[in-house]
Amino acid sequence: MQNASAASIDASDPARLREAVLRAVDFRGDVTIECVDGSIVEGFAFDARVEPPDAACVRILPADGAARQTVPLAAIRTLAFTGKDAASGKSWETWLRRYAERKLAGEAASIESDPL
Repeated sequence: MQNASAASIDASDPARLREAVLRAVDFRGDVTIECVDGSIVEGFAFDARVEPPDAACVRILPADGAARQTVPLAAIRTLAFTGKDAASGKSWETWLRRYAERKLAGEAASIESDPL
């Protein structure tokens, strides 16, 4: 999933919300959570707990640099994948292919990673 800005999950289905929260942690891009109280949380979902249901939550590093937030799943109205996956195209296989292409072309190729 490179850019999932159109993907938004309605939290009315608890099983679907749990799945979406786990996908948000794997996403490596920003998400936007609209809470039932009307508040909005935007940032990087770095951790989630989906069991037991009464303690289920997602932890967010807010995009504005504020302190980490814990959002209970019961407080979520919608969850949207709003950012680009920061690791998209940066797999080991992609790096190795680019390295080999540079070497074969006679260009300087090093083991240093590309700048982020």
